Amino acid sequence: MEGLTAFQRDLLYVIADADHPSGQDIKDEIERYYSTEINHGRLYPNLDTLVNKELVEKGELDRRTNYYAITDEGNTAIQERREWESQYVDL
Repeated sequence: MEGLTAFQRDLLYVIADADHPSGQDIKDEIERYYSTEINHGRLYPNLDTLVNKELVEKGELDRRTNYYAITDEGNTAIQERREWESQYVDL
């Protein structure tokens, strides 16, 4: 998770919990969490960053719709983050 913003980390968590969500699915979920509208200019560049860091893979559902899926590296990053957090927060 090194080098990720909190927003990118939240996107990663949303993707990890879903089965090949589309960008719109991710947008809907993250808007519920943030209780505000997230514009495409914020969402898609951040998704591309996760793809470029190989934490998420991007594929095509159809000609207009992409899907996103967590990679093994993404799962490892989440696990490492949770282990780090557990040092400071006792759940």
